[in-house]
Amino acid sequence: MNKELIVRSSSDIVDFALLKDGKLIELHKDEEDNNFAVGDIFIAKIRKVIPGLNAAFVNVGYEKDGFLHYHDLGPKLPSLLKFIKRVSTGKLRDYRLKDFPFEKDLDKHGAIANALKSNQSILVQVVKEPISTKGPRISSELSIAGRYIVLVPFSNRISISQKIESQEEKDRLKRLVKSITPKGFGVIIRTVAEGKKVAELDNDLQNLLARWTAMCKKLYKAHHPTKVLGEMNKASSILRDIFNDSFSGIVVDDEELYIQVKDYVQQIAPKKESIVRYYKNGVPIFEKFGIERQIKTSFGKTVSMAKGAYLVIEHTEAMHVIDVNSGNRSNKEKSQEDTALEVNLISATEIARQLRLRDMGGIIVIDFIDMGRAENRKQLYNHLREEMRDDKAKHKILPPSKFGLVQITRQRVRPERKIKTKEENPNLVGGDEIEAPIKVVERIKQDLERILKKDYKKITLNAHPFIAAFLTKGYPSIRTKWFFEHKKWVKVLPRDAYTYLEYHFFDKDGNEIK
Repeated sequence: MNKELIVRSSSDIVDFALLKDGKLIELHKDEEDNNFAVGDIFIAKIRKVIPGLNAAFVNVGYEKDGFLHYHDLGPKLPSLLKFIKRVSTGKLRDYRLKDFPFEKDLDKHGAIANALKSNQSILVQVVKEPISTKGPRISSELSIAGRYIVLVPFSNRISISQKIESQEEKDRLKRLVKSITPKGFGVIIRTVAEGKKVAELDNDLQNLLARWTAMCKKLYKAHHPTKVLGEMNKASSILRDIFNDSFSGIVVDDEELYIQVKDYVQQIAPKKESIVRYYKNGVPIFEKFGIERQIKTSFGKTVSMAKGAYLVIEHTEAMHVIDVNSGNRSNKEKSQEDTALEVNLISATEIARQLRLRDMGGIIVIDFIDMGRAENRKQLYNHLREEMRDDKAKHKILPPSKFGLVQITRQRVRPERKIKTKEENPNLVGGDEIEAPIKVVERIKQDLERILKKDYKKITLNAHPFIAAFLTKGYPSIRTKWFFEHKKWVKVLPRDAYTYLEYHFFDKDGNEIK
């Protein structure tokens, strides 16, 4: 299994595509104006306490207040509030918690009105980004994630990832981390820490403590609300969470970002530094690796799969519904039960990919093709669980119900990734959307005639693949007719990323001709 991370950078957006054996499995976007990413920590003020919800609304600077439930306060809230007050007023300058007197833990069955009051200062962390009409979901139980460990202030607990199966390795890691963790801090040991030496763990811990200190320095006389600790840049956070020995390449098309990624990989895995490459080919990077084509075919309502099967994915306010169809699949050598099992297994693999690719969260209900045998239903259930094993989002899968439905709950921490795959019909004013409008050739011809008057030596036309094929196929092709008419050959290049109506002309140096 080979994994590749392809990074495309533009002026204010960076796109990250994760490929597994050449197939797109995750797509992330980093936008400069995203000020409420998961993991960001804010110094903010309680706007209003709502006893009926046992929650409070907090002004974090977003148009809608953040929602802070009593269960998200954390047991150490009294100690955190005392710490914030002393640091904000300048009475406490030592941010280590070794000598800080902790308060009594919060009652887990208590009421919000007894813990918080309006206009009170509080440190909160974004645990769910703003979605739809809701503001961010926040927590006052802070954590700072590193490569191998997660630092938890105001705690003394050492926890370890359940994905590390060896009890001997769990005991070793717990013993090592306990020996280096300062008083007043707890630690969660991540899966990637398996097999690591104490020096690597300590280096990660010191980096996290330095981030904690830098954050605390910003609290003195801080304006409310203010982001006091931001998640690291998206490239580093993605690599921190998903990078492992199975990666065979990281390709970046921006030189500055390439240097940042290379430096970060050099820190976390020096032996893998050589897999980071700078891409400077003339063909756009997502075109070169076939990502644009996969995006266009993966984000529609209907998703095609192998052997004629397909999925229909519907979204409602309450849940996502996925229907599995065998399509034109027919196999006379096998029984209907065997055919249903085969289609269901193919579908389970694609559904696991779609959930990660679209970052679908909440409740997902899947209507697989009915199967009569209990052993086949169990095989399907186990296969789906195995395919979703690599999914970083917390999820739970229930066995098939009596009606053949499989229910999944998947953690939703950011808005679902949506990419429009349909466009307006150019032949109708206010008409319905269609998949393939082609009424642009006449406009291209008019622009070409205008450009040819300026006597360019070489002209290249970039257009959607359908348009490119329409211009170049057949004899005589439209492009050949242009040559006979204007005595100038136009090079036509298909571009998967373009919409049907989009096209651009370029000169011999690759500069766009307006």
